[in-house]
Amino acid sequence: MRSGVLYLAFILALSFHLAHAQNTTVSSSSERKVSSRVAPVYPELAKKMHIHGVVKVEAIVRPNGSVKSSRVLGGSPVLVEAAQDAVSKWKFEQTQSETTEIVQVGFEGSQ
Repeated sequence: MRSGVLYLAFILALSFHLAHAQNTTVSSSSERKVSSRVAPVYPELAKKMHIHGVVKVEAIVRPNGSVKSSRVLGGSPVLVEAAQDAVSKWKFEQTQSETTEIVQVGFEGSQ
């Protein structure tokens, strides 16, 4: 029981640390533009706990624009799976080579 309370406190502390995000905000640190975005599904647990924040995701993008792989660089544990799942479905502009894109996906507690 005590470990559950500690886990909940840990999740809440991480979430409040990232509390200044906008509703499904997306930004990229690359010149390569996103041609098609899939919005993340706001997790039910996050809704119930009023958790919001930003998840930073690194995506390896193939020359054809599809996402080859992704990994989470930071964010609330309650939100990371939804953000990573959404980014994996994005399409980027085509280029001659594979690129690494850093994107941020924001969640607001009122979604």
